[in-house]
Amino acid sequence: MNIGWGELVVVFGIVLLIVGARRLPEIGRSLGDAVREFQRALRGRGSKKER
Repeated sequence: MNIGWGELVVVFGIVLLIVGARRLPEIGRSLGDAVREFQRALRGRGSKKER
């Protein structure tokens, strides 16, 4: 089950319509922070001081 460029463009367009262009960078930043925090928790580094 591979996702091609066409499907990605459609999904991005739908997300853009739902949340709006102004909120998209904020959502991306929040998603990136969440992924980083999740990876840090998997490695056992729960403290933010260890950056």
